[in-house]
Amino acid sequence: MSTTQLTDTPAPAEAFKASRSPTISSGTHVPVDELSTPDPAKNGAAVLHGGEGLSAFPEDKKEEVLENAEDDWTHDPINPRNWPFRKKWIMVSIVSLYTFVTPLGSSMMAPALPDIASHYGITSQTEIAATLSVFLVTFAIGPLFLAPISEIYGRSWVLHIGNLLYLAFNFGCAYSPTVGSLIGFRILSGFVGSAPIACGGGTVSDLFSEKERASAMAIYSLGPLLGPVIGPVAGGFIAESIGFKYIFVVVAALSAIAAILGIPFLRETYHPVIRLRRAKKSGDPEKAAKAHPHLIAEHGGKLHRLYIDMTRPFILLTQSIICFLLSAYMALMYGIYYLMFAIFPEVFTGIYGFSIGTGGLAYIGLGVGFFLATLFGAYFADQVYAHLVKKNNGVGKPEFRIPALVFGSFFVPVGVLWYGWSAQAHIHWMMPIVGTGIFGFGMMTTFLPIQLYLVDTFTYAASALAAASVFRSMLGFAFPLFGSQMFDALGLGGGNSLLAGLAILLGIPFPIFLWFYGERMRATSSLAR
Repeated sequence: MSTTQLTDTPAPAEAFKASRSPTISSGTHVPVDELSTPDPAKNGAAVLHGGEGLSAFPEDKKEEVLENAEDDWTHDPINPRNWPFRKKWIMVSIVSLYTFVTPLGSSMMAPALPDIASHYGITSQTEIAATLSVFLVTFAIGPLFLAPISEIYGRSWVLHIGNLLYLAFNFGCAYSPTVGSLIGFRILSGFVGSAPIACGGGTVSDLFSEKERASAMAIYSLGPLLGPVIGPVAGGFIAESIGFKYIFVVVAALSAIAAILGIPFLRETYHPVIRLRRAKKSGDPEKAAKAHPHLIAEHGGKLHRLYIDMTRPFILLTQSIICFLLSAYMALMYGIYYLMFAIFPEVFTGIYGFSIGTGGLAYIGLGVGFFLATLFGAYFADQVYAHLVKKNNGVGKPEFRIPALVFGSFFVPVGVLWYGWSAQAHIHWMMPIVGTGIFGFGMMTTFLPIQLYLVDTFTYAASALAAASVFRSMLGFAFPLFGSQMFDALGLGGGNSLLAGLAILLGIPFPIFLWFYGERMRATSSLAR
């Protein structure tokens, strides 16, 4: 939120500023019990949990300030940021489960690709890779439709319906009679499976202000990264013991479990939808329209919302160098990540003689790297951000996310080189797995600050995240299609050296440049806050 926006509307802005809690906004840790216990000195009113910050996904920040001040949304008990910590984390956990299940299905079939090729008579390496990675095409496109729909009807039902359809389409994959129908159901699965990606980051922002967001975003981000790692580990043993069809049956069963837990307990978190539902329940539409003119205008026109939200990510990619380069770096890492999935059966079955079942264990290195990065990266990111805010007189800036990004970016090329050259030299199988773990640590450690930087920087943060998601999913689809040809020409060492060089080129100079010049670039951009 810019200073000019506040000074243009002095009365509401002053009320808004006055409502900010110094305890929460300072970034100081306050025990949960203190936050949730009524204070007798305040006539029994509960001390609320960080509702002071603006939402990360408003249409118009000036109008949001006006409407927030009008009905004191900052301190409203139905504001999701004022929910008890336990309730917030239940919501994050359910969304994380949804976000875990769908990417799990994206890669669970990876160790079984040779069996799938044999069953359907596929001989082309590109077509074999397509059965795995075609999922990512619609997984990338889905959020462009589902994100605006979630802002019209609410996030919770988009998540529920997407999960139930994902269950159905995975049964379709399991019993597909031809490779064409398998690919068709994979395309449909990718589209509906993208619902948690479309809504998850927004849900975290709905529940937590910017100073509390890093840990929750780390847990949420773990799903789409850890799911594709655990999937192949289980998928290898399932394919070897009872057949590859049951991989999709297991994914469908996990979707059913997620539905059983999610449908009864997940509550709507999107602020405008909550406020509009309450206003409509008042029974006076004219009063509701008068109280929330901005919300009615922005969330009443469904086709308008779809058009704006589908085109805005491409506007951000083409008109913001910050969004483009950070998204390109994420996309490169995602492409390398899915390329590893496609190549691992050749590496660990072909070079090291693993069976299909034990070949799935090769993916554990990535999972360990992700897990360690989540434990360390979330803590490191929160601590560094809080320290820099304190040094800056309590004022946060997106650039305070950069140190964690720079730190993680050094691990990415190291891990890629370690993996590629140790496999090329046929060193003990543990060495390439360690390399993938180092890459996984670097990838997860950089994903978190990039996502937070995009959310903190852009007025239309949902569109910025959608832009990054489309970019990375497209490369995740494309890289496996040419991976075998690249490694045939350059070898595992040479091919991974090329990828590591790109990671250095994209991942190290630009974040350092942002640290010094990011604030100046944001000040001159109409797209930034």
